[in-house]
Amino acid sequence: MGRSRTIRLKIIGLLLVPLASMVVLWGVITAVTASESLELRQYKTLWTNLRHPADQLTTELQRERLVSVKLLRDKSTTVVQNLAAQRARTDAADERFRQLSARSMHTSEAIRTQVDVVLTQVHRLDAIRGDIDTGLSGRLQVIEAYNAITDALFGLHKRVAFIDDIPLYEQSRVVIDLGYARELLSREQAIAAGPTTAPERRLFTQLVGNRRFLVDQALGELDPGLREAQVSLITSPGYQRLRLMEDQIIAGGAPRSWLPASEAFNTSFQEAQAQAGALLTERAEPVADAVLWRAFVLAGTCFVLVIVSIVFSLRMGTRLSKELGALREAALEVATKRLPQVVEKLRRGETVEVPELSVATTTAEIGDVGQAFSTVQQTAVEAAVGQAQLREGVGHVFRNLARRSQTLLHRQRIQLEDMQHRATDPEALDDLFRLDHLTTRMRRHAEGLIILSGATPGRGWSKPVPMLDVARGASAEVEDYQRVIVEPMPGQRLAGPVVGDVIHLIAELIENATVYSPPHTPVQVRGEETARGFAFEVEDRGLGIGAEELAGLNERLASPPEFDLADSDRLGLFVVSRLAARHDIRVTLRGSPYGGTTAIVLIPAEHVSDPPAEPEDRPKEPVRPMRVVQGE
Repeated sequence: MGRSRTIRLKIIGLLLVPLASMVVLWGVITAVTASESLELRQYKTLWTNLRHPADQLTTELQRERLVSVKLLRDKSTTVVQNLAAQRARTDAADERFRQLSARSMHTSEAIRTQVDVVLTQVHRLDAIRGDIDTGLSGRLQVIEAYNAITDALFGLHKRVAFIDDIPLYEQSRVVIDLGYARELLSREQAIAAGPTTAPERRLFTQLVGNRRFLVDQALGELDPGLREAQVSLITSPGYQRLRLMEDQIIAGGAPRSWLPASEAFNTSFQEAQAQAGALLTERAEPVADAVLWRAFVLAGTCFVLVIVSIVFSLRMGTRLSKELGALREAALEVATKRLPQVVEKLRRGETVEVPELSVATTTAEIGDVGQAFSTVQQTAVEAAVGQAQLREGVGHVFRNLARRSQTLLHRQRIQLEDMQHRATDPEALDDLFRLDHLTTRMRRHAEGLIILSGATPGRGWSKPVPMLDVARGASAEVEDYQRVIVEPMPGQRLAGPVVGDVIHLIAELIENATVYSPPHTPVQVRGEETARGFAFEVEDRGLGIGAEELAGLNERLASPPEFDLADSDRLGLFVVSRLAARHDIRVTLRGSPYGGTTAIVLIPAEHVSDPPAEPEDRPKEPVRPMRVVQGE
C-alpha cells in the first residue's frame, strides 16, 4: 500500500508541475496585460511631467543659443540685454522642468537615468555662459555646447515614448523625429545669423541635409490624422522660401530675411508639434481602457481553465497511479538490473541470456501493456545479442581469412625474391617486379581485414625507420605508384613498433588520392617536423570533396565508428581511423589549393625520434623531389 501511495504522489507531483506553470502563466499574463494598461494610462502623466516641460526647456535653450551667437557677432547693449532676459526665461524653464520631472522620473530606471543625464547637461549651462561672456568660446563651440544639452533632452523624449502599443509608439517616434528636425532648423538659425565661414557652411550643409531627410521620411510614416497639418506646413510658401535661402547660404550668401523667415517657420513648426503631441496623448486613453478590459476577460478565462485543468488532472493522476502500480516493480527491475547487465556483458563480448519480464496485475489493460513491454524488451535484447554475435563472427572470419592470406603471400614473396635473384631476362625480371608489387598490395588488403576485425597485424620493425623510407614504403603499396612523388623530408625517424601501421595508413590515403584524381595528375607526399611531432601531407589534384561531406569524413576519422558491413565502400576510411586511434595519430582532410584534397597525418612526438649524428663530409640529401619507380 505504501508503494502504491508513492507512485500516486509522484504522478500527482508530475501533474502539479504543469498546473503550477499554468497558474504562474495566468498570473504573469494578467500582470503584464494590466501593466500595459497602466503604462498607457501613465502616458498622459509622463507627457505632462516630462515631455512637455522638456519641450519648453528645449525651446528656451534654442532661443538662448541664437542670442548667444548674436552676441559673439555684435556686442551691442541691445543684444546684451536680450541675452540676459533670455537667460532668465531659460532658468525659469529649467526650474519648472526640475520640479515636474521629480514627480515622474522614478517611473522606471531607464527614465530616471535619462533625466539624470539631462540634469547633468543642464548643470553645464553656467560654465557655457561664462565662456561666452569672457569670449573664450567661438561661435561653433557655443553651438556645439548647446547642442549637447538639447540632444540629452531629445534622448528623454525617445525614452518616455517607449510604450507597448506599437501603432501609438510608431506615431510618437515620428513626431519626435519631426521635433528633432525643428531642433536642426534652430541650429541652422544660429549658424547663419550673419556672414558664415567655410567650416560654418559645411556644418550648415550637414544640418540642412539631415533636416530635410527627417522631414521627408517622417511625412511618409505619419497616419492621416497627423499628416495633414504637417503636409500643409511643408507645402506652404514660407517653407519654400526657407529652402531657397538655405541653398543661398550653402552657396556662400547671407540672405537678410533669413532670421525672420526661419523664426516664423520655426514657430509654426512648434505649434504643429504641440498639436500632434496632444492628439497622441488623447489616443492613449481609449487604448488603455481596451487593454484593461482585455486583461479582465483574459484573466477570467484563464482562471476558469486553470480550475478545470486542476480538477481533471487530479482525477486522471489518481487513476493512472492505480493502473501503473503493478508495472512499477517490473519496470524498476528491468531498468536497474537486467538491462544494465545485458549491455555490460555485450560490451565485454560475453554471452548473455534474454531477460524475461513478468508483470503481476489484475487489470487487463495493464497486463496487455506489460506483456507488450516484455515482448519489445526481449526483441530488442535479442537483436542486440544477434548483432554482437554477428560482429564477432565476421571478425573471426576476417582474421582467419587474412591470416591464411598473409601466410600464402609471405611464401609467395619469398619465392618471387628467389626468382628475381635467378632471373637474367630483363622482361621476365620486370614481370617479377610487377608480381612482387601486386603481392605487396594484396598483403596490405589482408592486413586491412585484420584491422577491421579488431586484431593487430604482425608486421613490425625493431629499429626506428627514417620518415622518408616510411613514405616510400607506403607509395610502393599502391597500384599507381608511378604517379606518386615523394618529396625530400627531414631526417626524423619513426619508432619501429608503429612503422607497419603508419605505412599502411599512409598507403590507404595515397590509394584514395590516386583513385579519386585524374590518371595524368601527380599525387604528392610531403613531410615535415612540427611542434607536436611529425606531419605527413598527401595531396591530390582531383575534384575535391564538398564541405558537408568533408566535415563528416573528418568526424569519422576523429571518432572511429563501429564497422558497418553495409558500408563496404568506406573500408579504407575505417582502416585509417582504426590505425590512427590505435597510436593517437590525428588525420585531417581539407581542401587543396589545386582543387583536390589534402590529407594531413600528425604523428605524436612520442613516436618520433631525431636522426643520428652524421659525419660532416657526408653528401647532402638531393633537393629535387624523388619519384618512386619500380618498373614500367
